[in-house]
Amino acid sequence: MGDILAHESELLGLVKEYLDFAEFEDTLKTFSKECKIKGKPLSKTAGGSLRDSKSLVIQRDLIAAFDSGDQKAFFASWEEHVPSSLRDGDALARKLEFYLHIHFAIYLLKHSVGRPDKEDLDERISYFKTYLETKGAALSQTTEFLPFYALPFVPNPRAHPSFKELFQDSWTPDLKSKLEKFLALVFKAGDTPKLLTLYKENGQSHKETLQQLHQQLVEAERRSMTYLKRYNKIQADYHNLIGVTAELVDSLEATVSGKMITPEYLQSVCARLFSNQMRQSLAHSVDFTRPGTASTMLRASLAPVKSKDVPLLPSLDYEKLKKDLIWGSDRLKAFLLQALRWRLTTSHPGEQRETVLQAYVSNDLLDCHSHSQRSVLQLLHSRSEVVRQYMARLVNAFASLAGGRLYVAQSTKLLRVLEERLREEDKDTATRENVLGALQKLSLRRPLQTAMIQDGLIFWLVDILKDPDCLSDYTLEYSAALLMNLCLRSAGKNVCAKAAGLVLKVLSDLLGHENHEIQPYVNGALYSILSIPSIREEARAMGMEDILRCFIKEGNAETVRQIEFIIKQLNSEELPDGVLESDDDEDEDDETVQDIMSNGKRKLKSNVNSMSLFQKNKHIYAHPYELHVCLEDRGCVLYSLSLRDRRPLTTSREIKAPLDKLAQDTQENGRVTTTS
Repeated sequence: MGDILAHESELLGLVKEYLDFAEFEDTLKTFSKECKIKGKPLSKTAGGSLRDSKSLVIQRDLIAAFDSGDQKAFFASWEEHVPSSLRDGDALARKLEFYLHIHFAIYLLKHSVGRPDKEDLDERISYFKTYLETKGAALSQTTEFLPFYALPFVPNPRAHPSFKELFQDSWTPDLKSKLEKFLALVFKAGDTPKLLTLYKENGQSHKETLQQLHQQLVEAERRSMTYLKRYNKIQADYHNLIGVTAELVDSLEATVSGKMITPEYLQSVCARLFSNQMRQSLAHSVDFTRPGTASTMLRASLAPVKSKDVPLLPSLDYEKLKKDLIWGSDRLKAFLLQALRWRLTTSHPGEQRETVLQAYVSNDLLDCHSHSQRSVLQLLHSRSEVVRQYMARLVNAFASLAGGRLYVAQSTKLLRVLEERLREEDKDTATRENVLGALQKLSLRRPLQTAMIQDGLIFWLVDILKDPDCLSDYTLEYSAALLMNLCLRSAGKNVCAKAAGLVLKVLSDLLGHENHEIQPYVNGALYSILSIPSIREEARAMGMEDILRCFIKEGNAETVRQIEFIIKQLNSEELPDGVLESDDDEDEDDETVQDIMSNGKRKLKSNVNSMSLFQKNKHIYAHPYELHVCLEDRGCVLYSLSLRDRRPLTTSREIKAPLDKLAQDTQENGRVTTTS
């Protein structure tokens, strides 16, 4: 019972403290009176008393330093106890601080008997001059303060008419009164009652906990899907192994009866046992007629591959990096963006690249979760075309990795900025190409795909595809691929239905384009949107079947097969059993959708083994038609995704210089600090 009374007294004290802070005077009187009637003790919170006494001491010290002219003590306490956000952001605080600097600068001139000490006076004037050149420079455009910028250069300020007001007897008391009122307001606002503090801390703690739990849940779901697919693969391999074992037992029984096993049969069995990567090479390079060859190859296929030890890259000072990216010169921004992209694209696939990407994500390099008005994302709207382009290249590199797409998908902030940049670029520039490439890769993530459809990106794509001859191959291919990805969703199909005639005309015109790389994406988009009855009616009215049959005569076998399926879709009256309806599909599988940074020819392509739009059974695969893009490889250098002439924008020496500088600073200082 005693513990309950002790806690009750403390709680009542917290309530009283809050009512007093919020100035509920009548409520406080009633509350105190009722507690007294019921015999409830009201404990005075120790924290409140301590804060009150500490605040009074600080205020007294500041006023004492003001009166005595102790400049160093005053500004040391001022900067320690007055929040920097208030000093820098509040107009009243900045104005007061400016006049306080004037007060201390002329203190000796006003209070010294006789001539002031020259060394002390020079030091004060120098301190004031430094303030004017740094923090005080922001007020130089204000008419009220402009005359005082000449104060450090006037030999005798007392005799100068511009500073007559400063030497009047009333000026210092008025300034002191303003200072006392300001300090009273500041420290009252700082004396937050304990009840409010507990509420804020508890709410913030819960919010952070929920975010952590949500992140853990997302990671757990991703891992569970990965493990499930691995399990299914192991199960399929097990069933395959059982089948091969049964055949081998039959073959052994046949040999007992005197039947011979042909090398062709042995080769087919081994091909079924080996991994996909080895099958084609085995068919041409291995002689299975030699004794022991098959068993040796089987054992070799199970041998673990020795991985090379790849050193981790030195860590960076990301806070300083982002500061330089926001406030640095355009040249510095361009080099830093280039260096950051090369740090990611030239890293070794595996642990090194994952470490680099994880560092970028954990430090929110792109400021996807920042609420500040000035952020790294705003570089996409920079006045410098080079900075915009290099920022777009970095985002494109992020989108080329599954982890990067997961990072971006947690917020649609970057997506909105990319869409704005895409619409603002009126020419087919490298910036627009990179933005478009990034959006196409991000369309593999369901939340971002939904947002793109809602933001009307389909109509923008249809509009630029109306004149494909004015587009680069890169823009044409990525636009067609992105349009198809968005058209696989029911929401995307319904958007196309609003302008069915225009969409069908653009797609039918693209069927005859000389760039054959876009053929599968155009076919996929047509097949998908023709599942909507209103679009089928519009297509029949414009004679779509006759248009399609014209291309059957000219196309290859695969194209002919796809067009035949489109014609059947056009003439159908209901949805086929196998029509893709991706609204219920899971998000992209990072095990299946490989990272788009790999060696080989830089070319937009689909994985025909698993991503083909049309199956032989005339049904469509029940997952999005996801696109894979590779980067050019020149030795140890991975080039940008969007170069139309297939050449690097700058030499490797120019790009490598910032990285060398970052690494050198890391070795010398332990952490990197970027410099211009």
